[in-house]
Amino acid sequence: MKNKKTDLYKDYEPETVEYDPEVDGGEEHMERDEHLKTKETLYDKINSKKKDNRGDRRVRR
Repeated sequence: MKNKKTDLYKDYEPETVEYDPEVDGGEEHMERDEHLKTKETLYDKINSKKKDNRGDRRVRR
């Protein structure tokens, strides 16, 4: 019995896909990285202010 997978792909020839920034949205990943960096810095600032405001008190949960 022949393997069905080899029969399905015997004539398959992969094509090369070229990157096109206009079609693929070339700047989106840069904007996302910038937003994540800003979010991280703001998060650190907020946590440091909370810690300073808390002083010697400890958080109980």
